[in-house]
Amino acid sequence: MGLPIAERLEKQRTLLEWLRYQVTLTERTIRDLEREEAEEKRRRDQARRETRWKLQPARAVQGHPMLHRGNCGQYPRDGGLLDRDEVTIAVEEFPGLEMCGICAPWGSLGIDKPAGPPADTGKHEVEFP
Repeated sequence: MGLPIAERLEKQRTLLEWLRYQVTLTERTIRDLEREEAEEKRRRDQARRETRWKLQPARAVQGHPMLHRGNCGQYPRDGGLLDRDEVTIAVEEFPGLEMCGICAPWGSLGIDKPAGPPADTGKHEVEFP
């Protein structure tokens, strides 16, 4: 024999209330996980920028491009970041390459601080360890 309609209705209402509670908990968990995921991505991107470099084009016709660390605020553009091999190529390609005095990219490259603006001697070599 089945339960009376009033009891079945009450059980269904209780079930519905419990399901709504579960949906609320699940939505909260999803929001928390989405926040964690976004923070994790932000941290990965930050770490990647800190271990890469970026090249600022020369601002004047006779000027030289400038190398910055990937997280340098002096050149805030988020263009393509360079790895160590690409920086080596940039140094060969742009003999007058300057290095930002604020973010000091030479330190993260493991090279000595440049003495100053390069003198054009015809020989441009930067030795990476």
